[in-house]
Amino acid sequence: MTYNCEKLERDAQLVLSIRTKTSVQQLPQLIGETYMKIMQYLGEQGKNPSNAPFVGYFNLDMQNLDVEIGFPVSKKLPERDDIKASEIPAGNYTSCIYTGPYDKIQPAYNALTEWSEKNGYETSGIAYELYIDDPGVSPPEELKTQILFLLK
Repeated sequence: MTYNCEKLERDAQLVLSIRTKTSVQQLPQLIGETYMKIMQYLGEQGKNPSNAPFVGYFNLDMQNLDVEIGFPVSKKLPERDDIKASEIPAGNYTSCIYTGPYDKIQPAYNALTEWSEKNGYETSGIAYELYIDDPGVSPPEELKTQILFLLK
């Protein structure tokens, strides 16, 4: 499969999120639970997400992943318990769009890594997945995910 990779500049994006550590095996369940918790809080605030949900990855330790799970919001909202007001940082990123089931995303990561290196971009080790399509609506083979590597 061919991936259309590119470099882009992004403005900071305000988010409501929970940052935690988990194993890769527990990640799908944790993502679902976290999204529900944040959506409930947003509902209590009378707010909606401003864009697609995301997961940020801050390391590659599959047994102790450092992840941030959340939703973009249009303005800073009060924090509650482990739900924090944060941001996806402004900066330069390399990016590609992956279409397919979440558990088959690795080749897109490999392609973006190779493209980034080939074009002389040094990544920071931080990656974001922006989930463009809703898995409750779209079949797995049609799910679009934007992968972003923050550059140094």
